[in-house]
Amino acid sequence: MSAAGGPDGGWRRLDPRTVLVTAAVMAGVAGGAGLPVLLGLAGSMPWWQALGWVLAGALVLVAGGAGADWLRWRRTRYRIGPERAELRTGLVLVKRRSLARERIRTVDLTASPPLRILGLVKVRIGTGEHTGAGESTLELDPVSRAEGERLRRELLAGRSARAPEADRDGVLSTLDPRWIRYAPVSFVAPLLGGAAVGGVMQVSQWFGVQAEVAGWVGERFRDTPLLWAAAVLGALALAAGAVGALGLWVEMWFGYRLEREPGGTLRLRRGLLTSRSLSIEERRLRGVELVEPLGVRLCGAARVDAVATGLVKDDEGRNAAHRTLLPPAPGPVAGDVVARVLREPVPPTSAALVPHPRAARSRRLRWALAAALAPVLLLVALGLSLAPVLLYAAAVCGAVAVPLAVLLALDAYRGLGHALVGDYLVARSGTVRRATVALRRGGVIGWTLKQSWFQRRAGVLTLTATTAAGDGAYPVYDADEQEILDFASRAVPGLLEPFLERRGERGGHGGHGERGGRPGT
Repeated sequence: MSAAGGPDGGWRRLDPRTVLVTAAVMAGVAGGAGLPVLLGLAGSMPWWQALGWVLAGALVLVAGGAGADWLRWRRTRYRIGPERAELRTGLVLVKRRSLARERIRTVDLTASPPLRILGLVKVRIGTGEHTGAGESTLELDPVSRAEGERLRRELLAGRSARAPEADRDGVLSTLDPRWIRYAPVSFVAPLLGGAAVGGVMQVSQWFGVQAEVAGWVGERFRDTPLLWAAAVLGALALAAGAVGALGLWVEMWFGYRLEREPGGTLRLRRGLLTSRSLSIEERRLRGVELVEPLGVRLCGAARVDAVATGLVKDDEGRNAAHRTLLPPAPGPVAGDVVARVLREPVPPTSAALVPHPRAARSRRLRWALAAALAPVLLLVALGLSLAPVLLYAAAVCGAVAVPLAVLLALDAYRGLGHALVGDYLVARSGTVRRATVALRRGGVIGWTLKQSWFQRRAGVLTLTATTAAGDGAYPVYDADEQEILDFASRAVPGLLEPFLERRGERGGHGGHGERGGRPGT
């Protein structure tokens, strides 16, 4: 495959069945858009005439999409040479893009249902560099599955400098169907519940029966108190969202398998309808993050995300789903995966952490009470000036929001902590979304110190570790000022000292300070 010779200079075409895939997709789009159009036209002309217009439009749409994709296939070539991976495409304006093979970090395979039926995959080759207009990636859409697997093996072969360890290679984790019980307690369920309500209203509008649907719902709750009716409707929406979350979980994580291949590449495979194969080069790994959303944490579970450089983003420009190594799973399972991924005997994320001073608790209580009392005071003001009934709403809101805010603030304080565990800097924070990051100390390229006027009075500051991986910055919030400076000095010796010396010479505390940049990490 890497030979550049041949009658066409080693250039290859994509799989011609891409035209069939495009035709099938456009037919689905035409069918989805054609139904409301048909209903709209049927009100002003005979149904058979409306159906004819819709079918004619659908045929034009499918033929146009398939024809455009045929032209794309005819004018697209790719070549994998000994030094560069190249892609050439375009009808009038020919575009050429190439990546140096030594800079390639990821080769991910994705197959939607039409691609899977035909045995095809979309291959995305990336260098992990953050450049504009997709210049750091090549996308081959599509090639045969065998060709995709061969490209992945060839381009990632021998990328890691780590010596293989027989007891650490192989399968690291596989799917346990019982993990599906964590899907309904995620934040996805209420979002899907709201989307379901919006979908019902939209479909009823298409059929011109939105008023009848709203009237039917109102009739069911005619003699029911407003608060109780809202609670029942909210519960029904949450139930619909929970069902949707279960279906989404099955689609995303069916067939989940995490393994370490010889040579040091972590490979994740998952997906029911759309299959995904994601590769993370181990030498690009800077640590892991143990993420515990509130609902999942209350069930004793957590998910594991990779903190790595060079992760290819998805089609929406995000890379969050591309870095998840383990879906929400029981805490001991998540800890075991952390240890296996990092090649450690015990997970650094389970270490005892240094607690933060009580000033951090006071700050969180003040923030929480301010956030809870703001709407209460607004309702009181409106009740005194406009409608006295709002005073009762203010009382109910205060009775619910204030205790909840205090509980969340205390939980957020208990979650704060940091420590040095071997080669890793460990930091934990959050309550609605608690995250514990184990960041390799060699991956820290800079520190950011921030101290507001209120923090200065309380003797605390926020230290942020800057890295080229993951989110790029991992903060340690409201830690004791002297202790956290010593912590940073011990974590990465020599990186913070020059700044501290200049700070001492000035003889005062600035509002914020920053020390960045250590090359070669």
